[in-house]
Amino acid sequence: MPLHHVAYATKDVEATTHFYENLMGFPLVHTEITAGGETWLRHIFFDIGTGAGGEMECIAFFQVHQVGERPDYVTDVSEGVGLPVWVNHCAFRATREKQDEVRARMDAAGIAPLMDVDHGWCSSLYYVDPNGIMVELCRDTPGFTPDPAGAKRLLTADPFANSKNV
Repeated sequence: MPLHHVAYATKDVEATTHFYENLMGFPLVHTEITAGGETWLRHIFFDIGTGAGGEMECIAFFQVHQVGERPDYVTDVSEGVGLPVWVNHCAFRATREKQDEVRARMDAAGIAPLMDVDHGWCSSLYYVDPNGIMVELCRDTPGFTPDPAGAKRLLTADPFANSKNV
């Protein structure tokens, strides 16, 4: 099934909108607000492109107020739970031109990439958004060959046998 949207939390919709719309180049396409009593939430959607079937795919964010969140909640999906920032992240398919366009806008805004890595099968440019979420612009070079049997075998393989150093 194609991706419809993935959603994260934000405490700052203006900074999030600036990052995704102005810097990443993903237009804001929908906002909805639900309110009742003392509670409310705002749900915003950015168009990240179209899927294989031509459907719009989005990244979305919730800004919440008294809907059950802890007062000290965090929006970073990795460091907030004790993991390195690169573990939980969102990767966007990109061309070299898209990577260059985003890099130029980020540079102009004074935002340096967290990493720029050639993985062998893809080349990735990484940034951290205002919510502490790492985003990746991933360009296949040439991509990997799907190997379901090998992938399943490696699920239970000894991690130290023929592994890359982390």
